[in-house]
Amino acid sequence: MSPDMIFTSESVTPGHPDKLCDQISDAAIDALLREDETARAVVECALATGVLFLAARYAADARVDLPSLARRVMQNAGYVAESFDARSCSILTSLAELPLETREAEPLADDEEAIARRVAHVQANVFGYACRDTAELMPAPIAYAHRVARALDAARRNGFFELSPDAKTQVSVQYREGRPTRVHNLSLTVALGSYGSTEAQDRLRALALDALAKNDVRPDSDTRVVINAGGPLEIGGPARHAGLTGRKNGIDSYGEIARMSGSALSGKDPSRIDRAGAYAARYAAKNIVAAGLAERCEVHLAYAIGQAEPLSLSVETFNTGKFSDEALAKRLAAALDFRPAAIVRRFSLRTRPKTAGAAGFYLPLATFGHFGRPDLDLPWEATDLAEALGG
Repeated sequence: MSPDMIFTSESVTPGHPDKLCDQISDAAIDALLREDETARAVVECALATGVLFLAARYAADARVDLPSLARRVMQNAGYVAESFDARSCSILTSLAELPLETREAEPLADDEEAIARRVAHVQANVFGYACRDTAELMPAPIAYAHRVARALDAARRNGFFELSPDAKTQVSVQYREGRPTRVHNLSLTVALGSYGSTEAQDRLRALALDALAKNDVRPDSDTRVVINAGGPLEIGGPARHAGLTGRKNGIDSYGEIARMSGSALSGKDPSRIDRAGAYAARYAAKNIVAAGLAERCEVHLAYAIGQAEPLSLSVETFNTGKFSDEALAKRLAAALDFRPAAIVRRFSLRTRPKTAGAAGFYLPLATFGHFGRPDLDLPWEATDLAEALGG
């Protein structure tokens, strides 16, 4: 990362087809774990005009009506109109029930043998990142893009009916000497139906600017706001473009300012290390920054199929660390157990869907990012390890 640059990240609202697929996949994970906390599952979706394809492989002592669940998710996102209607779209399913013996329980705190026995089922390189750009220790571009996307979604739900459920936001932040200094550019891609009037665009511009008005780094008089640069949009959502689970990894993580895994986060139970490991890596990186050991930190964990211990744990602080990157990696290794079952146990990833209420635990992660979420009580966002690391 250059100390002087302009960096752009994007977010999307819940009605974006890719995000609809992520939400359906994670709603299924919540539903299966709510009934059977030992469940294992992979759920993926593809969405296009008038049709949803839902594929699930799972082992669970649970009865979940996945098509009905998918319709509820799409309806909640706002699709009850002629262009795409959640109530009447076709849903095709490919459901494979696996033997119940393949389920996986969360290990007990003192069951060292069980933790050692739970190996990685997939090869994975996972990355966690944290920096001092924002209070939640997230990069400014992605944090700001999420704030604008939230504002658009809230406005649509609260009476701005010209807005489609499907919108994209992009925020460009200017950095000087490695610190964000101003919002350089703000771009919105929003379907406005036949109401793409000057008045609607002015309202959109005001909404976007207001969403960032309380930031430490704000738009200024030179900030450029662009709406529908590619031309007017009358139709959004699945009627305009297709969706797929796991296609928005940059939005889900750090806005592409840091490395990210090529694997999807949504649609997987916590036994998948490519999901749980990403949460552990974020926890490690955030606590290093919270402890004052670095201004920016990226943590990499490498896993191989059939092994519990990560093959590699490395730290990159981009020349901002108080100690060498190798020394910080040793501190993390001493303080945290990065084996798959230990991560699941530390964050209670199997039991949280039961206590999260109707909204679910994994479903809310499928929009506005899996990290830096002050609106959610996420265990990997805690900084309870900072004191131990800083000692």
